[in-house]
Amino acid sequence: MLFDRDGTLITDIPHNSDPGRVEPVPGARAALHRLRRAGLAVGVVTNQSGIARGLLSWPELNAVNKRVEALLGPFDVWQICPHLSGCSCRKPAPGLILGAAQALHVRPQECVVVGDIGADVEAAENAGARGILVPTATTLSGEIHGEVADNLIDAVSRILGDPEPDPSYLDRVSSEISLRRVWKAGFGE
Repeated sequence: MLFDRDGTLITDIPHNSDPGRVEPVPGARAALHRLRRAGLAVGVVTNQSGIARGLLSWPELNAVNKRVEALLGPFDVWQICPHLSGCSCRKPAPGLILGAAQALHVRPQECVVVGDIGADVEAAENAGARGILVPTATTLSGEIHGEVADNLIDAVSRILGDPEPDPSYLDRVSSEISLRRVWKAGFGE
């Protein structure tokens, strides 16, 4: 199971170089835990053009990714495109998905890619994988087609073939949201 990073697993802060600003989206921890508990490998496929633009260094990107893992648990594979364009890996090109599938020793057709924009789903389709869109405020209306999930918990339920999400996971998501609200209220954000 492959996930886009920014906007899908964590709040999208363009070209973020500060690990302290990493914030998981509601439900990310619970969704990933559920997949891991089911014995499925999880990975990240992410465009990071800030490297090519000189807005972000590899050490900064690696520090942010380490923070993502500290908050969400370890990932079995990371595939990162540092380019602006003209490469075979920048989504919607299939390179990141193909590379992740190879690293996981599975066929691309066995992969599911979850993302928040059309390029994520198109990359999945271009690689022969299944794509699930979890729309956010930045998702363009024209990108909302194909398989669409309400949130990460819904996407995982679809991946696992569950008709309804497990209520215990919905409780965890509610707890994550409540804790985030309390934290923000306490610190004036």
